[in-house]
Amino acid sequence: MNRIFRIIIGPGLAIFFIWLALKDINTRELIESIHQTEISYIVIAIFVFFAGYSCRIERWRLMLINENTKLNWKECAGPLMASVAANNVLPFRAGDIFRAIKFNKQLRISAATSITTLFVERLLDLLMVVLFLGIALAYFGMDSSRLIGIGGSALLSGGAIILFLLIFPSIFKPFAHWLSKVISKAFPKFGQKLDAEFTKIFTALEHTSKGSTMIKLICWSFAAWLSEGLVFWFIALSIPTISYDLAAWLALPVGTLATIIPSTPGYVGTFDYFTSQAMIALGNREESSIAFAFIVHAVLWLPPTVVGGLYFLINPMKKTK
Repeated sequence: MNRIFRIIIGPGLAIFFIWLALKDINTRELIESIHQTEISYIVIAIFVFFAGYSCRIERWRLMLINENTKLNWKECAGPLMASVAANNVLPFRAGDIFRAIKFNKQLRISAATSITTLFVERLLDLLMVVLFLGIALAYFGMDSSRLIGIGGSALLSGGAIILFLLIFPSIFKPFAHWLSKVISKAFPKFGQKLDAEFTKIFTALEHTSKGSTMIKLICWSFAAWLSEGLVFWFIALSIPTISYDLAAWLALPVGTLATIIPSTPGYVGTFDYFTSQAMIALGNREESSIAFAFIVHAVLWLPPTVVGGLYFLINPMKKTK
């Protein structure tokens, strides 16, 4: 039912937010803003984009080396980019499923470890989005509740909770093992298997939560999101009609948080509307802001989709027996 709901509601919300973004727009001015874009800045933005993904790949490798110490950056690059490409074109975040179950033999890791790293990645990314949003709101002197409906204290509390979960995941270990014991009473074999999987998961979490490892993961995460922020900023610089290019640093976390809203693969509509609204909130014209959102979306969507798609073509996934 959840999938059926998303199939129905996702495209509907995408269309609604696209309409909301374009309903009062002067189409001629929008097209002119896009035509005036300086390509040199777009090229720089694409290079910076891939630098950011290089950081994400290294972050993932650091999470996996506890199980496969010989794993190198190149081995991790293809599966990660392929999963991003799949997420961009397939529903239900199918790319995450591919990365969790389809590349494990190739990477010589367990499914439990792969799934655990996806969970840690999401927490790290959310932590960075909250951090960048907090910095942007403080710099621009804006009230977060007016912009995203969440007050500053709630934002700070959210960041603290995420950090706590990253550093102290073992707090959930007793509950997990208790759950497996309860299940074992009714389904012994399944309960034993579940307990073994929980052991693998917490082994992976204990590795990522170690002081030195977690510091490295946070640093790579910050570098990745700083690179993505630079992508937004360079694209703002590429549009002459953007009057306040630093607004791009607010558009980054606001547009990213909007992807939580159900939409189509690639977050059509939701990302574009809220990214443009962040630009407008700091004084940019609507047409320029929409042009900015569309170009940013294209740069974030097209390069990884092409690269990941090529990886799928060169390394087709074999059917699981």
